[in-house]
Amino acid sequence: MTTTDVLPALRATVRGAAHPQAAPCSHPDSVLAEREDGTVVRHADTVAKAHAPDTDPAHLALRLTVATAHPDLLLAPLRPGPSALHGRLITFWPYGTPVDPEIPDDAPWEEAATLLAHLHRRQAPPGLPPMRGPAKAARAVVRLSRSAPDHPAAPPVLRAWGSLPAWARGEAPMPGPTTLCHGDLHLGQLVRHPASIGAWRLIDVDDLGIGVAAWDLARPAAWYACGLLPPDVWARFLAAYQRAGGPAVPADADPWPVLDVPARALTVQTAALAIAKSVAAGRPLDDVEGAVINACDRMSAVPPELASDFPK
Repeated sequence: MTTTDVLPALRATVRGAAHPQAAPCSHPDSVLAEREDGTVVRHADTVAKAHAPDTDPAHLALRLTVATAHPDLLLAPLRPGPSALHGRLITFWPYGTPVDPEIPDDAPWEEAATLLAHLHRRQAPPGLPPMRGPAKAARAVVRLSRSAPDHPAAPPVLRAWGSLPAWARGEAPMPGPTTLCHGDLHLGQLVRHPASIGAWRLIDVDDLGIGVAAWDLARPAAWYACGLLPPDVWARFLAAYQRAGGPAVPADADPWPVLDVPARALTVQTAALAIAKSVAAGRPLDDVEGAVINACDRMSAVPPELASDFPK
C-alpha cells in the first residue's frame, strides 16, 4: 500500500484514538510527515505513525519497550505495542512541541547532548537489534546510485563512501564497545514533553538499537566539520555530553579519533540525499548542499586511517 493509500485510513484512525469515547470530531487533523518510510498524522493531542512497509514487527515492539521503559529520555508511546492498518504497522504517541527552526538560537543542543549521554548509559533489553544508522547511510547511497549516477556531484560522494570501513557502510558488524543508541539524532528528533513542564524528549524509535555511541554525535560533528554548525554551538553540545558522562567520547582528550568515521558516514549520507532530492525536484544544489558535497571531495582525498579531522 502506498503512502497516499494509507493516509485516509490513518487520519480516521488517529481521530478515533484521540476521541475513543466521543462522537467523531470535526476539528482538522495535520499531516506531519508523508514519506514512503513513514507517514505521521496528528489530531488534537494524539499522533499516529504508519511505519515503513518493511518494518520488522518484533524489532518495533522491542524499540517501543525501550521508549516505555525510559520516559525520562524518550517520548513514551500511548500503547505498548504496534497495531496493524492495511498492512502497515501503526503506533500512537502524545503530541510534543517540536524545535522551532525559525529560532536557531533557542535550539536545545545541550539538552539533546544530555539526553544522548544518559541514553548511552542505559541497559538495552535482550534481543534489541543493531541501530540502523549505517543501514540508513547505505540506503541513501543506493538511492543516489539509482536515481542520479551521472550527476556531476555524485563521484566525490561515492568515492568518500568507498573510503569508509565496512561497518560504517552497514556491510559488517559494528565494532565494540556498543551501547544503546538512538540511531538518527538531529533536532527534528526532539519535542517538548506535553506532561513534563516542557522538558525535552527524544522521539522516533525506528532506528534505535545497539551500536557505536559516537554515531549519535556524528551529525552535529559533521555539520561542525563542514562549517555548517558554529564552533561555539558544537563546543556546547560536546561539553554537555561529556559533563553528563556520555561514553561515546573521552572526557579529557581529543574526540575526533572516535567521531571521524561516523561523521564521514553522515556527511556522505547527507550529500547523497541532497543530490537525489535535488534531481527529483528538478532544482540545482543550494549552498549548504554544496558544502557537504565539497566535504566529501576532501574526505575522499584523505582516507580515515590517515586523518581524524577530515574537513576541518
